[in-house]
Amino acid sequence: MSTPRVAVSIALSSLLSAALFVSISAFAANHTVVIDGVIFTPATLTVKTGDTVTWVNKDPFPHTATAQDNSFDSREIATNKRWKYTARNAGSFPYMCTLHPTMKGTLIVSR
Repeated sequence: MSTPRVAVSIALSSLLSAALFVSISAFAANHTVVIDGVIFTPATLTVKTGDTVTWVNKDPFPHTATAQDNSFDSREIATNKRWKYTARNAGSFPYMCTLHPTMKGTLIVSR
């Protein structure tokens, strides 16, 4: 293959890869879980793989969002701060605040 053809092939391949990435990313959604009054709202959230979930702490003290299977762990989320997690694996993920164990939620990730 000649040098110009190789360059064109590489360029087309790069464009196709970029277009595929953009089209997949365009379908990802953002979701929010609010922490307020020592409660996760919504308590159960269903998302798709690739979606991003943001936990926002409105309480005057820190919280965590920690999966029981340790698949995700926010560490401490300070007052008026947020933590983002992108769902990569399908399944049901019960989680809790390790600082306040009565606070529980479930993240359900579908394909």
